[in-house]
Amino acid sequence: MSRLKLYFDTLSQPSRSLLIFLEANKISYEPKLVRLGKGEQNTPEFLKLNPLHQVPIIDDNGFVLRESVGILRYLCREKNVADHWYPKDSKRQAKVDEYLEWQHLGTRLGCGMYFRIMWLEPLVTGRTPDLKDIQRCKTQMTNACDIIENHWLKNKFICGDEISIADVLAAAELEQPRLAGYDPREGRPKLAEFMARVREATNPAYDEAHKIINAVVEKSKGQSPEKEKKSG
Repeated sequence: MSRLKLYFDTLSQPSRSLLIFLEANKISYEPKLVRLGKGEQNTPEFLKLNPLHQVPIIDDNGFVLRESVGILRYLCREKNVADHWYPKDSKRQAKVDEYLEWQHLGTRLGCGMYFRIMWLEPLVTGRTPDLKDIQRCKTQMTNACDIIENHWLKNKFICGDEISIADVLAAAELEQPRLAGYDPREGRPKLAEFMARVREATNPAYDEAHKIINAVVEKSKGQSPEKEKKSG
C-alpha cells in the first residue's frame, strides 16, 4: 500500500499542525517539502495538486485533500488515533468543531495577517508596512489572543482536559507572530500555560515542527520589526 504523502512547509502554520499530529500519532507518511520561499508552490507539478498555490496537502493512496481542518478530520476518521483528538461523541465533537469554525476569523486571520504584514511582505517586497495597517492587524491579533485567554481556555485544553485537533491548530497559529516580534504568551498566563501543555503533550514533534521558527526568532531577538518601524 502506498504511504500517505504530506506536502508542507514549516513556515506554514497549518503545515506544522499536521506534522505535529502525524508524528504524535505515529502515522507513517512521506514528507514532501514545498519551499514556499523559493516559489515551489507555483510550479506546474504543484498546481496539479492545488491550483490555489497552498500547503498543506495530503495524497492518501491517490486521494488528494487540501485544507488543514478537512485533512485533520479525515485523518481522525481514517487512521488509528485516540478518540480525544476528534471525539465520536456528537456533543464532544461539536465542541471541537465550534473552535474550528471560530479560528478561521479568529487566530487564523488575526495572527496570520500580523505575521504577513510585519514579516512576510517586507521580506518578499522590501517595502516597509504602513503604520495604520500595522495597528489594524495588531488590534485584530491581540483581540483574538485575548479571546483565547478569556473565553476558550476554561480547561486544560480548548475543548476539555484532553488534547484535540483544535489545540494543535491553535498553538501553531499562536507561535507565528513571534516571527514578527510579538509573543502572544506575554501578559496571558492561561494562554502561556496552554501552549506549554500542547508542547509537552506532543513533543518531540512540537519542537521539531517549530525548529526553523525558533531559530529565526532566536537570531532576531531584540530586533522587533515594529520597533524598527517606529524608530525609522
